[in-house]
Amino acid sequence: MAKVSKSMASPRRISLLSDSHSHLDDKFLKHIKESDEIWHAGDIGNFEIVEQLRTIAPLRAVYGNIDGNDIRNEFPLNNSFEIDGLKVLMTHIAGYPKRYNQRLQKILKEHKYDLVICGHSHILKVMRDPRYGHLHLNPGAVGLQGFHKVRTMLRFKIEDATLKDLELIELPRWP
Repeated sequence: MAKVSKSMASPRRISLLSDSHSHLDDKFLKHIKESDEIWHAGDIGNFEIVEQLRTIAPLRAVYGNIDGNDIRNEFPLNNSFEIDGLKVLMTHIAGYPKRYNQRLQKILKEHKYDLVICGHSHILKVMRDPRYGHLHLNPGAVGLQGFHKVRTMLRFKIEDATLKDLELIELPRWP
């Protein structure tokens, strides 16, 4: 990944999750507790999950299609930010490289990102997008609702505008 700018700060440890659907158990929380920031790519489910995550670390999130007004009033549809020189876009429903929905294609044509994050599919995906030049991440689903056979989340570090030490946390479907 191209470096945007140098940072003198120590690496930030990020936990990336999606599709909790009102369920987040201790097996995932033990991994999340080591985070400097938590990112949630939508379908949070209820505000208790938001409050629980915020007791651990600062939370960046977007709302998903199942989220109610309490979560929609707290988080945007698209969350665009820069962290240690890395430009990030997070949204819930996006598709994936070569199959992005029209809404995301429009955004990607207008703005350059280093990292594009989505949820919704409950399918873990980590792939480079050669057309737009970013890394695409979908952490899968940590919750119990849906068709997925395993529950997944991602952890990584960000340092000097670079994503490092990407790690998959995978747990059985049923806790």
